[in-house]
Amino acid sequence: MNKTQQREMIAILDFGSQYTQLIARRVRECRVYCELLPATTTRAELLQRNVRGVILSGGPNSVYDAGAPLCDPAILTSGLPILGICYGMQLLAHQLGGRVAAASGRHEYGSAELEIQQTSQKAPALLRPTDVPGNGKMLAWMSHGDSVAEMPQGFVCLASSANNPIAAMAHPAGLIGLLFHPEVVHTPQGMLILQRFLFEVCGCQPNWTTGTFISEATSRIRDQVGSGRVICGLSGGVDSAVAAVLVHRAVGDQLTCIFVDTGCLRAGEPEQVVETFRQHLHIPLVVVDARARFLGRLAGVTDPEAKRRIIGEEFVRLFEAEAEKLGQVDFLAQGTLYPDVIESTSHDTTAAVRIKTHHNVGGLPEQMALRLVEPLRYLFKDEVRDVGRELGLPEEWVWRHPFPGPGLAIRVIGEVTQERLETLRAADAIVLDEVCQAGLYRELGQVFAVLTPLQSVGVMGDGRTYAHVVAVRAVTTSDFMTADWARLPYPLLASIASRIVNEVPGVNRVVYDITSKPPATIEWE
Repeated sequence: MNKTQQREMIAILDFGSQYTQLIARRVRECRVYCELLPATTTRAELLQRNVRGVILSGGPNSVYDAGAPLCDPAILTSGLPILGICYGMQLLAHQLGGRVAAASGRHEYGSAELEIQQTSQKAPALLRPTDVPGNGKMLAWMSHGDSVAEMPQGFVCLASSANNPIAAMAHPAGLIGLLFHPEVVHTPQGMLILQRFLFEVCGCQPNWTTGTFISEATSRIRDQVGSGRVICGLSGGVDSAVAAVLVHRAVGDQLTCIFVDTGCLRAGEPEQVVETFRQHLHIPLVVVDARARFLGRLAGVTDPEAKRRIIGEEFVRLFEAEAEKLGQVDFLAQGTLYPDVIESTSHDTTAAVRIKTHHNVGGLPEQMALRLVEPLRYLFKDEVRDVGRELGLPEEWVWRHPFPGPGLAIRVIGEVTQERLETLRAADAIVLDEVCQAGLYRELGQVFAVLTPLQSVGVMGDGRTYAHVVAVRAVTTSDFMTADWARLPYPLLASIASRIVNEVPGVNRVVYDITSKPPATIEWE
């Protein structure tokens, strides 16, 4: 058994909550490794991993409904510490002999005040009166319509609210239920509660560090690749760059990077990528001009999912063709991240709904000659940046905003043409230039322009115009699973709009997107 297999972990069973990915982020912030697993995961499957504890997520169902997702009963009696959150708490009660009922008159959505109960029982006390000196009450974020009417035998109440006498419960065997959400910032003591579960109840060690990951990942890559050769597709973003540097550290000259100019890149991007990898990182790099090939395949295509599938397939076919020129190549390395996997498919989390296909996950063709190497597949964006910094990537690369693999093709809404790409490229360059000059680039998670399919009436000089509408999107986020629209200063927005309509031919209107994620995604397509 290698080091990766021996690594301790927390298993988070996903019952469909909008906050499930946030639970994973909070656990990782405690320096404890975790993975999201399907709600259908069995005890036998957990025993194959070094699982130290289980978290049952929230979810939209009622546990007593026909067909509601349940936990493998053997997990609940396995001796593993279990933390049930919201639906997860109701699941514990329902499956262990308690009673869950519709909370008539007891619905709680939003902030609620909890009264922490003093107990002398041996049950784990994740909540303690000393946490909130004074009146022994704390604020917590609620989002539920059902309540635990009767606790299972052996459980004790840890907290109550005005509408729910059982807002938290625990059993001496290490089973804990919380009706509220400790993972959200609206529960001030939430991280303390999670830390107590991880360290005091599960006995985890805070050893999930950047150095640990790099050591394990390089070992895993060497085991997978052996003496084989690898190609890595560079997109211009930090994810593929970090993946390339990590693979190069593991297998050295067995790696060749391929940078494809799809015609859908930002202004100056091809030149920047080539200079960084050839001059600064000294990693073998092949540059392919495939602008005509990609634009030809995208001609007339307007559906965003079709765009992603086409681009994903074209990337792979092109990589396969380039691999043949290099001789025997066995593997394709990619910068796939955990949010890509979560949003693209439900094979990791069966209760999750696919939001969109990422070109390097769900957009890949079923038949591929190359086997995938995805060293970042279970990392979030901030973790990737930490790895990149540790590996010595230039600071400007580490902090580059995410850029989708399909590039500007999914920021041109509707058909992708050379003319529309040039319009968007010019507008996007202005947005980035203005934000950088204002010193706000590092404060934003992403900022970019979108070319909409709309045209609007305008007046320029003494003449009437009927021209394109450009949207500007800027968000703040820590994990890219949720995001809020950035409150950019009005003078900055005014400068961006003025420059775009004056400097970009064919554009006479600029709008600003003020939608958060959710309900929207960060990208428009």
